[in-house]
Amino acid sequence: MGRPGKWRDGTGSLLVGEDPIPLEIAASYRARRRGLLGRDGIEGALLITPTNSIHTFGMRFAIDVAYLDRNLTVLDVVTMRPGRLGMLRPRGRHVLEAEGGAMAGWGLRKGARVTVVPTRAA
Repeated sequence: MGRPGKWRDGTGSLLVGEDPIPLEIAASYRARRRGLLGRDGIEGALLITPTNSIHTFGMRFAIDVAYLDRNLTVLDVVTMRPGRLGMLRPRGRHVLEAEGGAMAGWGLRKGARVTVVPTRAA
């Protein structure tokens, strides 16, 4: 799904290279608000949409954050420790979150374009 119309909470796959990465989609207010809070980790990534900034207050682990524009092109990738407030990205429309260090392993960097393939609604 290149330019999604209406996102829904659920699961799917994130395509960065050839191997699909497990993905959770948080599109409702409730799911976006919860994010990764209260978890000890995540397998794959979490897509939060719509949003252009995040925080890590109450998080238990460091996360990689990729800010995406409306075309799912990566604007920036940063690693954030717990208890931090991320910078606002005016062109950002979506955020990907993963465990710290994961995105470098996937080869995800500024300028890359990702594909999201939803599999089911929650």
